[in-house]
Amino acid sequence: MTKFHETRQIRRVSTHNLAPVYPKKGLPCNHLTPRKPMQPTPDFDPAKLAKSLLRRLRQGALATLMAGSGDPYCSLINLASHPDGSPILLISRLAVHTRNILADSRISLMLDERVAGDPLEGARIMLSGRAEQAGTDKELLQRRYLNAHPSAEGFVSFRDFSFFRIRPSGTHLVAGFGRIVDLKPEQFLTDLTGAEDLLAAEQGAVEHMNADHRDTMNLYATRLLGAAEGDWRCTGCDPEGFDMQMDQTALRLDFPERVTDGTALRKMLVRLAGEARKKMDQGATL
Repeated sequence: MTKFHETRQIRRVSTHNLAPVYPKKGLPCNHLTPRKPMQPTPDFDPAKLAKSLLRRLRQGALATLMAGSGDPYCSLINLASHPDGSPILLISRLAVHTRNILADSRISLMLDERVAGDPLEGARIMLSGRAEQAGTDKELLQRRYLNAHPSAEGFVSFRDFSFFRIRPSGTHLVAGFGRIVDLKPEQFLTDLTGAEDLLAAEQGAVEHMNADHRDTMNLYATRLLGAAEGDWRCTGCDPEGFDMQMDQTALRLDFPERVTDGTALRKMLVRLAGEARKKMDQGATL
């Protein structure tokens, strides 16, 4: 018998937990290279990141179920946030997604933080829940939405447009390898218990900051949040933070501790302004 008729024992190689290759990035160049486990860094706070995305993002992909067939349907929508962080929509009954919601209120909403390059490298959440049409809370939903989207004011009077609030049942956060977490509503929504006085004072505070303290908000943006200088305006506040916006770019300034009334809010904003000015002075002496 020749060597060509010899039999050899072949060991099967499992491809489980093996990674593809990206030679240009300096990673292993064999598709059978074991993938190194990726772990969250110590500073990774999934609840905080999910809250930030809900507060800062102004557009999202809304998935609904087609009335009748139940087929999935996805559309692009604008949104704002309720004081507790739940999304607010202003949508027309002429739109397919609104007709779907009126037939079956179950929805999914994807919000993603767009980054330069590969969009999959940015953080994103896939929120599940139900969309509820505004009732006694219409004034609050309208105010919060128009603060974020002032150009939508003309649509409010149209009879076919209505405000909806999404009541989340959970969310799936993806923030990179090893940073994939499922969160319950109580983990990413803001508890408004005991904050009735703050909510009553909110719009007055928003108007006051926008009328008299644009320079202070510019300091918040540039010195505390590392954003570009510009005409920043306030769009809302809640027990855990302060929201600002310039055009379609929104910022979230988290408070170091919870506030529940107008007096505490004023003291907190003065305190943060002092911290921002201190950083500005330190930068001037370098």
